[in-house]
Amino acid sequence: MSPPTATLPPPVSHVLLDFPALHVLLVTINLEKQMNSLPVHATWEMHRVWEWFDHEPELRVGIVTGAGKKAFSAGMDLKERRSFATADSNYTIPQYAFPPTGFAGLTRRNGRKPIIAACNGHAHGGGFEIILNSDIVIASENADFRLPDVLRGTAALAGAFPRLCRTFGLQRAMWLGLTAHTLTAQEALQWGLVQKIVPIDDLVKEAVSVAKLVASMSPDSVIVTRAGIRQAWETGSVEDATTLTGELYGSRLMYGENAKEGMLAFKEKRLPKWVPSKL
Repeated sequence: MSPPTATLPPPVSHVLLDFPALHVLLVTINLEKQMNSLPVHATWEMHRVWEWFDHEPELRVGIVTGAGKKAFSAGMDLKERRSFATADSNYTIPQYAFPPTGFAGLTRRNGRKPIIAACNGHAHGGGFEIILNSDIVIASENADFRLPDVLRGTAALAGAFPRLCRTFGLQRAMWLGLTAHTLTAQEALQWGLVQKIVPIDDLVKEAVSVAKLVASMSPDSVIVTRAGIRQAWETGSVEDATTLTGELYGSRLMYGENAKEGMLAFKEKRLPKWVPSKL
């Protein structure tokens, strides 16, 4: 059965691609036996999937989760990385390097469209870094979050450090980074990382429900709203973030087809009929 998209997705072997609702892509890391840890070529595979997602006109919201009920992702494949270190210390050569979007194509991704993380268990190392850069996080009751790098002689270099500080503040970031503290789902909810905790059997269903809600909004407005919030997160100045987002999107958004349709639908007291974003 062909996907409900205008273009075909890239070939995959480490993840499963599903379309659980109109305009929604579900990506499941399908490496359950290895705690959904990712070798480098799986990270490049996911990079290609998210690049396709961002440019596919029929898709508006993405969901990422892990197979099984134990681990969202335990991070990078340490056995593979150790073999790299044994063979050659130069990690910049292609077969060792992550894509520019980072681990799983997500940890340094900026992108255009929102991604919801449905965290089904352990999100450790790179798995935690995926969570830290996701737009919305929904967790199962058994989910937990950890950076174990200080126990392994490594470091979370795929985006975790600045995002820990931006999300939690200096001392909480230091606590997580320096002690390898395991943050429970309830702690993550209290700290503002997780928006909702649900039973694991309901996790994907809940993520799809949230994705459907977001996908029902103007696709142009979703892209610009996400960009504006992320610009504020990345930029030191509120005024600079406001100006940059307005300069990039303002006139194209307000004079675009979806803005005209949204305001007309409001006037006519009906649901709007959105068209794919041209932003």
